[in-house]
Amino acid sequence: MSELENDHSIQGQTIIVNQQSSKSNGVGTAGFVLSLIAIALCWIPVLDWILWILGLILSFAGVFKAPRGLAVAGLVISLVCLLIIILVIGAIGAALSVL
Repeated sequence: MSELENDHSIQGQTIIVNQQSSKSNGVGTAGFVLSLIAIALCWIPVLDWILWILGLILSFAGVFKAPRGLAVAGLVISLVCLLIIILVIGAIGAALSVL
């Protein structure tokens, strides 16, 4: 009999669950990771260019979603990587002109 009384008392209560949703920015995170890989592999010309452009595009797209932290970091790393790409292309061009 006590089980029936317990079931009845539970049914009359309102339970409120406050669960915070964790927001993530998958596009910005992917851009950040690709930018990091691109800057680590900056000595491989063609692979670096592909990773750089993908990281730049995904980071730029991720800036428009919340949270933006990793997307902005990926964008900054992509711009630094652009400078390195220009230096590598210049070094390759200078080396080829000497030959």
